[in-house]
Amino acid sequence: MRVLRALTVTAATCAAIGLSTPLASATPPGGGGNGPSNVSVNQFDVHQGSTMQLSASGCGHGGTVTSHGNFPPANLSAGSIGFATVRVFNHASPGIHTLSVKCNDNSLVATARFRIREGRPSQGGIGGSLGPSTAETAIGASLVGGAALGAGAHVLRRRRPLRGRV
Repeated sequence: MRVLRALTVTAATCAAIGLSTPLASATPPGGGGNGPSNVSVNQFDVHQGSTMQLSASGCGHGGTVTSHGNFPPANLSAGSIGFATVRVFNHASPGIHTLSVKCNDNSLVATARFRIREGRPSQGGIGGSLGPSTAETAIGASLVGGAALGAGAHVLRRRRPLRGRV
């Protein structure tokens, strides 16, 4: 009976060690995984002031996305595929730029390219606070004057002479 109990404990210990070995080797010391990979930019072409979505694989504990002078650093979500949304600066220079993805648990960096197009942001929220320009005022005044002249000519032509009325 003692031998059977000793064999059962030994088998259970060997099974526990055998099953935990692959898990320990999957996470190397000093970090994790193979670093960022498969970095994709949703919308390669973005306008100044617009948002852009990014995804990257290999950053199980999250990471950071940076592109100097184009958008502020953003956090990459944790998981098998991490996501981030960034807003491109209004003053970012148009052209093709590079962004970098660095995982929190690894020193490796992956890059991706994207293009910034010149944007003309709308003046939303201003409403009626903007007045007409000088050109718009001149055009409007000439249209009103032309309409007044046309109306006067029409009235003069349609007017009946006062003589001859009975």
